[in-house]
Amino acid sequence: MMICEYFRSIQGEGLTIGVPTYFIRTAGCNLRCEWCDTTYAREGGRETSVDEIMEIVDDTRDVCITGGEPMLQKDLPELLDRLLKAGKKIVIETNGSVDISGIPKDENVIVSLDVKCPSSGMSGKNLLSNLEHMGKKDQLKFVIGDQVDLNYAIRFIRENPVDTNIIFGAVGGMDLLPIAEEVVHRKLDVRVLPQLHKMIWGDRRSV
Repeated sequence: MMICEYFRSIQGEGLTIGVPTYFIRTAGCNLRCEWCDTTYAREGGRETSVDEIMEIVDDTRDVCITGGEPMLQKDLPELLDRLLKAGKKIVIETNGSVDISGIPKDENVIVSLDVKCPSSGMSGKNLLSNLEHMGKKDQLKFVIGDQVDLNYAIRFIRENPVDTNIIFGAVGGMDLLPIAEEVVHRKLDVRVLPQLHKMIWGDRRSV
C-alpha cells in the first residue's frame, strides 16, 4: 500500500468525533477537490506492506483509514481483514467516486462516504450505486461551502433516500451557523458537525 502518514490523534469528524484514534492515511487520489485540505496526500507516499502497517498500529482500539483515497489501494481488503481480526473498530473514509461494494459488512466497520457538492468541482464524480451499500451504522457526509452546496445537499438526500446517518459540515470545518439554521428551519434529519481537530490544533498537519 502507498502510505502518506500515520499518527495517533482525536477523531475530528463524524459519528466517532472526539474518540482517540489511530490514523492511516493512504497516498493517491483520483479527485481534485477545490477546497481539499490534504493535497499533500494526492500523490507520492511510501510503499508499505500490510505486515509493516500492523506492526506500526498501536493498541488504540479505533482506527481510521483515510486518504487520499483508500479504495484505490489493492491491499485494502487484506488490511481491513487483519485489523478486524486484531479487534479494531474501523472508520474508512472514501470520496464516494470509487465502488465500495467490497468493504466488509461488519459491525466494527463504519463507511464514511462523501457526497461531493458543486463547490468541490467534483460533484459529477459521485457514484450513486454506492448508496446501496450504506447501512445504519455508516455515514453520508456533505462538505458545504455556500448556499448552492446546501441546496444541492438537501435535494440530494430527498432524491436519494438512504437509511444511514447524514452529516452536514462546512468547508474549513467551522462556519456552521448558516448550515445549522437551515437544518433547523427545514426540519432536516441530519447532524451538523464541526471539524474538532481544527478547533483544537488549527490547520496543523498531525499531532
